[in-house]
Amino acid sequence: MLKSTLFVLIFSFFIATIIGPFFIPFLHRLKFGQAIREEGPQSHRKKSGTPTMGGIIFITSIVVILLVTVFFTKYATMSNELMMLLLTLVGFGAIGFVDDFIIVVRKNNEGLKPKQKLLAQLVLAAVFFYLFLKSGYSTELSFFNLFSINLYWVYGLFILFWMVGFSNAVNLTDGLDGLCGGVSVITFGTFGMIAIAQQQVGIALFCFAVVGALFGFLVFNLNPAKVFMGDTGSLALGAAIAAVSILLKQELLLVIVGLVYVIETLSVIIQVAYYKRTQKRIFKMAPIHHHFELCGWSEWKVVTFLWAIALICGVIGLLIAI
Repeated sequence: MLKSTLFVLIFSFFIATIIGPFFIPFLHRLKFGQAIREEGPQSHRKKSGTPTMGGIIFITSIVVILLVTVFFTKYATMSNELMMLLLTLVGFGAIGFVDDFIIVVRKNNEGLKPKQKLLAQLVLAAVFFYLFLKSGYSTELSFFNLFSINLYWVYGLFILFWMVGFSNAVNLTDGLDGLCGGVSVITFGTFGMIAIAQQQVGIALFCFAVVGALFGFLVFNLNPAKVFMGDTGSLALGAAIAAVSILLKQELLLVIVGLVYVIETLSVIIQVAYYKRTQKRIFKMAPIHHHFELCGWSEWKVVTFLWAIALICGVIGLLIAI
């Protein structure tokens, strides 16, 4: 399995680095530039016009290398798990693409209406649950390999919450150059190693294809970013990592391994709830990465700090799971 995971990791990286130099100028020609929020940090104004929808770069890389691996090598076959993960990645990526497309056409930060986006996410999560049941998976929720509880039909509601929740959590994390991509490399890499330990070939190949493609994407996304992943990339990554945790029966471990996503989301929830009640703010700005910026930290310092937290959480997750 080591040879196959290295194969998809290396070649997904190369595919992403090949696609990027052609795709980014194409986005420039179409004037698909990101509109920066008026209420955002002043230092971000210079990023206005940077192409978005860059998630297409790594989604394409992942799909291409996995299809090549399945149909033209001896490393893997199209398992139910791999099919479900690819459908999740592409499906949620499509929701993000529509959202990004509306934003760049209108030249503002309002894409799909929240209800429209939520409905589309719920439909795709429901399809995943249907395929999950058809594949014979258990509806037991595991508590860090210590014990499990059979939730029966309630597990379906859990899947809806988990996939939609982490899809939006990763979306909130995508606010600084390289932040979401770097954290996701660590998160998918961690679950990829857990998949190897469980001998889950299809899931391991998927995770390391994501890792390689994100490394390739980061060539263009590190500060100063030449392209943003947009909702196209962040919604896809969030739903995909939630799906991976579900298929590995390590659902709650994602709270630890993906702690950066959780902290970013909680900072927004706390900020909004506290402001509605008191008309005051706990953080200078939410998500919390903007708070650190407004405290005087450089963007690169914030990013590397959150990468370090993700790495520590990844190691803890591996110690728990393996």
